[in-house]
Amino acid sequence: IDWKVTARTGSPHVRVYTEERDRPALLLVDQRVSMFFGSQVYMKSVIAAEAAALAAHRILAQGDRVGGLVFTDTTIAEHRPQRSAAALHRLLASTARANRGLSADLHVETPLPIDRVLRAARRITATGGLILVFSDFDGLTPDSERHIRALARHNDLLLFQVHDPLMRNLPDRARLPISDARQQAELDMGANGQRRAVSDFLDGRLAALAGWSRRYGAPLLQLSTDQPASDQLRRLMGLAPAVGGRR
Repeated sequence: IDWKVTARTGSPHVRVYTEERDRPALLLVDQRVSMFFGSQVYMKSVIAAEAAALAAHRILAQGDRVGGLVFTDTTIAEHRPQRSAAALHRLLASTARANRGLSADLHVETPLPIDRVLRAARRITATGGLILVFSDFDGLTPDSERHIRALARHNDLLLFQVHDPLMRNLPDRARLPISDARQQAELDMGANGQRRAVSDFLDGRLAALAGWSRRYGAPLLQLSTDQPASDQLRRLMGLAPAVGGRR
């Protein structure tokens, strides 16, 4: 499957080769504490983990090497791309451990910056690879675009932004509790400018990602916490819903 063209057009595209393929794919799976949020059915961290696992299985099944960087607020588990079931299981095990490590009581003084993960991806990848990023892209900096541009220059790069519907439809008048695991406060969405400030912050992140997508040809795909990851991936890839429910 040509993932980049399929995502851009919404219909399945397949590349046909006569020679054996051995294309490396690298999955960046965000399991930081910012992903431990969900107002609907799933946590963002769960959607990212499940979507990455489904993509990894598909990539290995089509004969390509698969690896990944599973990152938390303190660590990066590095898995070089390999074409073996055992390597895939190690990648999935790292993802599961990182996911289980998240909790409402988790407090991190200095969260791991996403730029460090992007730099690690640049170090591992060469050219002609496939890179899939599953993240809410919290903590972007002015240097982030430079890393995205470098990754997209010689590889197929797909950006999967995991979001929660609440952040796209903030209530006009409500008090939303927020916490850093040590202290708790309330955001008064009815206060002057409070809702606008939060919306502008979220819109700015989305605008940055959309701009990178246009400039560097890296499709930006949205994953929400209100639906199973499998259903969303099938829809994004232009495939029919699975018969008999979730698979």
